[in-house]
Amino acid sequence: MLPEPAPQLCQALAADLRSAGYASAALRDAWGAQADDALARGLRGPAAQALEGRDDALAVLGRLWGLGMPVPRASVDAALPTLTVTGAVDLGLIATVGADVAPAVLVRPQAFADDAGEVEWWIASDLDEAALQGPLPEDHVLGVGGASQTLARLQLTRRGGNALDLGTGCGIQALRLRRLVDRVVATDISERALRFTRLNALLNGVDGIETRHGSLFEPVAGETFDRVASNPPFVITPRVEGVPAYEYRDGGLEGDALVAAVIEGVGAQLAPGGVAQSLGNWEYHGEESGLDRVRGWVGPSLDAWVIEREVLDPLAYAELWVRDGGTVPGTPAYARLIEAWLDDFARRGVTGVGFGYVLLRKPLAGAPTLSRYERVAGGGEGGFGPHLASCLAAHDRAALLDDVDLADSVLRVAPDVTEARHHRPGEGDPSVIELRQGGGFARTLEVDPALAALVGACDGDLPVGTLIDAIAQLMEVDAAHLRADLLPRVRELLVTGFVSFED
Repeated sequence: MLPEPAPQLCQALAADLRSAGYASAALRDAWGAQADDALARGLRGPAAQALEGRDDALAVLGRLWGLGMPVPRASVDAALPTLTVTGAVDLGLIATVGADVAPAVLVRPQAFADDAGEVEWWIASDLDEAALQGPLPEDHVLGVGGASQTLARLQLTRRGGNALDLGTGCGIQALRLRRLVDRVVATDISERALRFTRLNALLNGVDGIETRHGSLFEPVAGETFDRVASNPPFVITPRVEGVPAYEYRDGGLEGDALVAAVIEGVGAQLAPGGVAQSLGNWEYHGEESGLDRVRGWVGPSLDAWVIEREVLDPLAYAELWVRDGGTVPGTPAYARLIEAWLDDFARRGVTGVGFGYVLLRKPLAGAPTLSRYERVAGGGEGGFGPHLASCLAAHDRAALLDDVDLADSVLRVAPDVTEARHHRPGEGDPSVIELRQGGGFARTLEVDPALAALVGACDGDLPVGTLIDAIAQLMEVDAAHLRADLLPRVRELLVTGFVSFED
């Protein structure tokens, strides 16, 4: 078990890491962009080769905690003058092996920027499969992986009083939420994960994070929150002997029941106006859509926006997660695990598995007004959070307007929107007109000439109704009929971010 972190030792470690310049950009410069990309794919050889022969503090700590490699004790003594090797042992970060020091965990820098500015944290987690040179133990505490980064980028930027990080793992979501709220409760079924969360909070000088042990919403029964974030253990895992049940990805329930429990239960934990954001997998059964399954889990009192990014067939899904656990393709163990996954899917009639994002909100008053369940494959994830926030604000404003009020509104086309027209050879009029979004979810929307003309004229000057009347006159069609056709589509353009209210 990871020792309970001592605040003084965490402060000493932070001082040494800071003195060594142990930061994301510095490590990337030290081992190069190509080695950095290889490391993200679990290959540490190129980075280790780039650091060979260097004995400065950055290189020593980079090998020890960035790559998970043993280094001479004398080098660690020099790199950690404040914490010392003894202090690192007491924190559970290293083990001494003769004249060498072996890493017991990884401690990697994580840089990001949000509305409050740029931040560089150090995040401790368990050794990965590259460092272990083999499969992960079932109680493995994952570091900042792709899924956790995606959820962090999805987070709305509005502030609140308190937040819940459900299934905190190493604590990265709790740290991010603390920048938006005064108090965070971080829960997990793994006491080891909670110790990592406390360690990372102390290491980075972040207060206001309370950790609680327990499953799902049990540790916070009867409490409500302004924000809830959850990267739950959503991986669908066969419940048969011989298949590892990794705590960081397997919630112990059959199929997608864990994701269903999170979605069904979170409404009771939301304060009025509160927002919950999570990731998840959901199953497809025959002709039943996975998005329809999610729709059935969402309570009638919540606004919902669910975005499915991809659907994997059973074999592709099994291969993804068997490799994730460190089992090598082509080995007998790999084949046995793949067969277990496929047998489980066949037994339960699963034909595919969807992955996506779930945003739920408890209205401040009245009935829900938002119910979107859609498939969106594209997008630059760097702008998801601000994009979602602006789209929600536009939806909320438009929901209060009837068609007359909407026609009186002045709109402006988003600066990232472009138009593409496709012509058949020899024809003057386009056969296809597309509006393309450069940011957000990078949507492409096929439109007719009337809607294209309206969007092109939305420059923040004239009301929508005036523009539609002018377009109707130019096209020689009935203005009332054109309004009835275009105004519902204008609402869709607002909620998807193609246009926005001018004031």
